[in-house]
Amino acid sequence: MTYRAVERRPLPWREPLAVAAGLRDRDGALALLSDGGPLGRWSFVAADPDRVVIEPVEAGLDRLRDPDFANGVVGLLAYDAGARPATGQREAVWPDLMLARYPAMLAFDHRTRQAFAVGRGVDAGAARIAADTALVWLAAAPDDPVTPPPPSTRLDPEAPGAAYEAAVADVVARIAAGELFQANIARAWTGELQVGADPFDVLLRLADRASAYGAFWRLGDRAIVSNSPELFLTLDGDRIETRPIKGTRPRDPDPIRDAALAAELQMSAKDRAENLMIVDLMRNDLARAAAPGSVAVESLFDVEPLPTVHHLVSTVTARAAPGVGPADLLEATFPPGSITGAPKHQAMKVIATHEPPRGPWCGSLFHIEDGRLTASVLIRTAAFEREGEVWRFRTLAGAGIVADSDPSAERAETEAKIRALREALTGP
Repeated sequence: MTYRAVERRPLPWREPLAVAAGLRDRDGALALLSDGGPLGRWSFVAADPDRVVIEPVEAGLDRLRDPDFANGVVGLLAYDAGARPATGQREAVWPDLMLARYPAMLAFDHRTRQAFAVGRGVDAGAARIAADTALVWLAAAPDDPVTPPPPSTRLDPEAPGAAYEAAVADVVARIAAGELFQANIARAWTGELQVGADPFDVLLRLADRASAYGAFWRLGDRAIVSNSPELFLTLDGDRIETRPIKGTRPRDPDPIRDAALAAELQMSAKDRAENLMIVDLMRNDLARAAAPGSVAVESLFDVEPLPTVHHLVSTVTARAAPGVGPADLLEATFPPGSITGAPKHQAMKVIATHEPPRGPWCGSLFHIEDGRLTASVLIRTAAFEREGEVWRFRTLAGAGIVADSDPSAERAETEAKIRALREALTGP
């Protein structure tokens, strides 16, 4: 049934991570955790969805056009759901589409330090009951969740580093032959958590490295932990925004050296060219869902420092065409151009020659609330599946390969990108 009523109650501030820790074992436990920075004003915590959908997406995203999924909805689109038409890969290592609708949710405004209990229902009475539930969650939150020890002892590469360098060299050769301009090639690592540990422990260990689009989500025997800094899409009213990341340097503990690395990234002709290619690709993708002439580049080549890396980021905006909603926008642009390459379809074909299916990694986690869509790119993300008493996990890191890419340097970039998750899983 469609939600027709909503109740919002202002509440005293509590740390969202602490509230999420109190719900970690509940069905559908969810935490969309922002760092409170310029891009991450809001965090959301919830549990106990009243509707869950897990299905393939061959027929498109019509579920998101259903009025029953217009509010209080969180979803995950696996990378392979978008890549399959170009690559022909049929194996599914993760569901194409996961959706859950939450009648009760807690929202946290980092800017004003205000929390809100949000209840939704078929009528005012049901919305009031849902808001009461969210209020109980907030009151029961632990004051200070304890950071657990490393939950795993190993993070094993699926293939040797030399194989990744050979894949990079192959892509460079394909670019030289005119087959494509850029492809994002990834490496994968796997492992398992120790008995008694669970994926939420990984989120707790990432707390001091919070990102704009951090997340924990568990449905049944599957879970993800994401520390993504990358916005895929927002749709707010008729305003569309995307912020592709291309270009990376590791952070350095020496402030002088760290500033030099940031300046080097800012001025790198290679990284600027790589970033610009994806900006052009995203302009083209957005144009499929935008009012004619409304696509614009708001900023190019901004350096954003994160705890373990510097990134080069650009911002592209547009005005949605009449009638365009979240499903239309996702269908026009998925998977994200920053983790495929250019031209997009050819890049996905090349990726498929070097990688098995990616699963949720480099797909998108999205939240729909009152018609507003926020979707992240699932980089810096680990996917977990429970087998008996043990959670097994897989995580990846990639690099954009262009004509002058050096295989060893691209391999080093993947090591820098996986560092935060590696340390959260296995320790320094």
